[in-house]
Amino acid sequence: MYGKAPMKLFSCRASHQLAVKIAEELGIELGKSSVTEFSDGEFQPAFDESVRGDMVFIVQSTNPPAENLFELLLMIDAAKRASAYKVIAVIPYFGFARQDRKDRPRVSIGSKLAADLLSTAGVDRVITMDLHADQIQGFFNVPVDHLFGSAIFAPYIQNLKLENLAVSAPDMGGSKRANAYSRHLQSELVLCYKLRKKPNAVEEMSIIGDVEGRNVVIIDDMVDTAGTLVLAAQKIMEKGAKSIRAFATHPILSGNAIQRIEESPITELVVTDSVPFVNNSSKIKVLSIAQIFAKTIQAVNLNQSISSSFVF
Repeated sequence: MYGKAPMKLFSCRASHQLAVKIAEELGIELGKSSVTEFSDGEFQPAFDESVRGDMVFIVQSTNPPAENLFELLLMIDAAKRASAYKVIAVIPYFGFARQDRKDRPRVSIGSKLAADLLSTAGVDRVITMDLHADQIQGFFNVPVDHLFGSAIFAPYIQNLKLENLAVSAPDMGGSKRANAYSRHLQSELVLCYKLRKKPNAVEEMSIIGDVEGRNVVIIDDMVDTAGTLVLAAQKIMEKGAKSIRAFATHPILSGNAIQRIEESPITELVVTDSVPFVNNSSKIKVLSIAQIFAKTIQAVNLNQSISSSFVF
């Protein structure tokens, strides 16, 4: 019967630290696995213990390089070939999610391809957090448990006890997320409208809403180069904001993103440990998502509802 099979938790290399934390929250040992590397760069992951008849959970974010995604695919394939009962991919950060549609001619839909690859490898279920676009759930033909960073961000913001609070999104694409926070926190909503002519480069930005004398929190699903985030913070500060804090679930932080944040008017950037990075900034605070993922994994294993994990 589903949920009665023994549960085992494994990790790929990119998310090992988070997987260890999840295992500690679950009160279990992280499963034994290894990776053989060949001189030409090829690698072969393997389970170093039996998984026959087990509910196998594999933790791996699929941020670049693409080897992270491929390593997860190989682990899923290995588990299926080793007669695992069910294989569940725990993907805190689902990479290639920005490629969710054809926004110009002759481009791929990378997130759909990634979903197809996972299905072809044999995954039975996916647990992920804050997809770049909610509709990506529909790219899968298996159940997707879509968790939200609001479960840890909303209580953190409430504990700050900020007066004259306003919630903002760095672009119109994040307006739905910001509106949900605004309603939950009973605050004003401020939107930023950006004109982007090429990836990772914002040409213009306008602020829609009143931020005069307000403590503003900017909500986003990820921070990559931090260009949009920093520009939004600068524009909001120019409009008379009292303070600016930012919350982003996935800290991609590529290039000189951390330096940009250090030199920006942002008081604090709060992120999760969905993606490993070296934090050498006094402005960046990392909150762990291990507990919410452990709770969800346990619920899935026992065939229970996960709705209690959602704040809003």
